[in-house]
Amino acid sequence: MKVIDVKDIYEQIDELMEKEVMVQGWIRNHRKQKEFGFIDFNDGTSFQTIQIVYDNKVKNFDEIQKIRVGSSIEVKGKVVQSPAKGQAFEIQLKSLKLLGDSPEDYPIQPKRHTREFLRELAYLRPRTNLFGAVFRVRSVTAMAIHEYFQSHNYVYVHTPLITTADCEGSDQMFKITTLDMNHLPKCEDGTVDMSKDLFGKLAFVTGTGQLHGEAFALAYKKIYTFGPTFRTENSNTKTHANEFWMIEPEIAFCDLEGLMDIEEEMLKYVVNYVLEKCPNEINFFDSFVEKGLKEKLTKLVKSKFTRISHHDVVDILNKSGNKWEFTPTYEDDIAKEHEKYITEYFNGPVFITNWPKDIKAWYMKTNEDGKTVAAVDLEVPGAGELMGGSQREEDYDKLIARMKEMNVDESTVDWFCNLRKYGGCYHSGFGMGFERLLIYLTGVENIRDVIPFPRTPGNCDY
Repeated sequence: MKVIDVKDIYEQIDELMEKEVMVQGWIRNHRKQKEFGFIDFNDGTSFQTIQIVYDNKVKNFDEIQKIRVGSSIEVKGKVVQSPAKGQAFEIQLKSLKLLGDSPEDYPIQPKRHTREFLRELAYLRPRTNLFGAVFRVRSVTAMAIHEYFQSHNYVYVHTPLITTADCEGSDQMFKITTLDMNHLPKCEDGTVDMSKDLFGKLAFVTGTGQLHGEAFALAYKKIYTFGPTFRTENSNTKTHANEFWMIEPEIAFCDLEGLMDIEEEMLKYVVNYVLEKCPNEINFFDSFVEKGLKEKLTKLVKSKFTRISHHDVVDILNKSGNKWEFTPTYEDDIAKEHEKYITEYFNGPVFITNWPKDIKAWYMKTNEDGKTVAAVDLEVPGAGELMGGSQREEDYDKLIARMKEMNVDESTVDWFCNLRKYGGCYHSGFGMGFERLLIYLTGVENIRDVIPFPRTPGNCDY
């Protein structure tokens, strides 16, 4: 008999009713009575469990009653209608084979565990309802992202994880070396001689795939990257990690307005995809993690995103009458309290455009006013900034001047600058932190709980 997945049983239940099936998976709970027992069974293919029912007429009844929570089992049984409330069917056990035993002190017992406790057991936490749902949504969301871009003629580009392009600033990027830390080769001036290293120069673990993505966008017109990125930021907030995933599209012949069209369309597509593919998980989050989550996501799909300049946002904030912890100014970034107010003010997602150039990156296009750049951040209710992007500076001379102004070493990205010489065109791109999106989709507010094995300051376990 062929093993069937729990997900397929739920999807084919009309055909399988009164039929015998074989399943393999794990015991979530085992409730034993004197003459019968109930096993909550899950195989990981579905958020939903199946109840296995047996009585003392089954072979090896006494041995079955001794099998503990966490054990892996193979079950043969008949799918029948269930008399119990809350479930349409159950499996009447015919035979059970223990595949992998579990001890009495198995940590994931059928009770509520704190998320902090489960972080210490990251290798076991996918077996719980919460994290089983989170990481399945992570998988489905990744698929949604690929399907959106692939269906819109984007090329998926694998940009390098090792780079000499210091896009984010070396103080935020991990350095790579094969040198012996106890016997470093030195130059005459006392600095480390990087010419003796594997790559012959200082190299980093990437903080973004953007620069290499732009090179491919100027050949394929539309590309996207989707992969891990790394930052050395010593931050212990709920939204920062040292290893995380980024989605970074780059589009040729696209200005800032066109970029916002793409951001809005993509986000709505992904959210709607998850709502359709993960209804059980979303309902679970809505009930036990964030009340109103489903309504929030459904509303986003149907809403029209507001577009407003940073200057006008500051005006609204200053006219609000609120006493801000951080006073809004035309020259500075906006704080979390401001993001929250603006999304509530417009009752939905907000694109904030044309930011002060002094707080933005060197590759962004300077506007005609000479004070701002053609940059955009998307703020969403309940999560704040979700995406950040800009029109890129396509003028070679202006780019070089901006780099000198910001003390960027041109020699590390000369090839990137040359893209402006060889058939360059106006182009734009944005970045979206994958985990930020998952926080928004699940209501699970800590980035450590939407990454399978989080890497944060002081934590590099497993």
